[in-house]
Amino acid sequence: MQSFKWINATSVDEVKEIFAQQGDKARIFAGGSDLMTMLKERLDMPELIVNIGNIKALKYIREEEDGVRIGAMTVLADIAEHPVLGRNFTALAQAAKAVGSPQIRNMGSIGGNLCQRPRCWYFRGPFMCIRKGGDTCYAVNGENQYYHAILEGEDCFMVHPSDTAVALIALDADIIIAGVKKDRVVKAENFFIGPGEDIEKENILEPDEFITEIRIPAIEINTRSTFLKTRIRGAWNFALASVAEVPS
Repeated sequence: MQSFKWINATSVDEVKEIFAQQGDKARIFAGGSDLMTMLKERLDMPELIVNIGNIKALKYIREEEDGVRIGAMTVLADIAEHPVLGRNFTALAQAAKAVGSPQIRNMGSIGGNLCQRPRCWYFRGPFMCIRKGGDTCYAVNGENQYYHAILEGEDCFMVHPSDTAVALIALDADIIIAGVKKDRVVKAENFFIGPGEDIEKENILEPDEFITEIRIPAIEINTRSTFLKTRIRGAWNFALASVAEVPS
């Protein structure tokens, strides 16, 4: 692992100030379960890590008249067990509960879950695949039975590993993004980028941006959404396929 500097941020404004100075040399540390793997494998080598885990203003679940708001640092375990989400936004609670192991859910944040990097073993392994600057997607002729697309693949066949993303798109959620230049709001379905649009990115975040909140609009009383996930084994694994449904 390459050495790096570490800052414990205490506010969103402080994070913005840091990114204004450091640009693309800094990375956000939320729960850290994905970032630490990236660092250990030298798939990412930033000069500075900004820990946002101490920012209490990013940890909440608030029920409001127009829906619910969730802070980006809210851990998945809290989302999975929250009574309001379980009753009114069932697909999201089920998706959060389907993530990894209890240890992961108690550490991983919903913001981090949305910003994971691909789980393709060619990307994660010692292969100079096209996503890492090479000219080949090894999944085309290699082992591709897990964690790869079966539709719309072109130069790269990666799929996004987030379970909560599927539920949030179905629930028509908005993602609130803080940035050095400006803050913005995007629909969950527009947050993600496929390989055909940008071979090196999975979302629209710029180097000086980060997620602060998720907003889900209110749905009709007694509407029961659902989330289903198929995986290699019954626990821990990422999805082979998943689906969320919200009756219209």
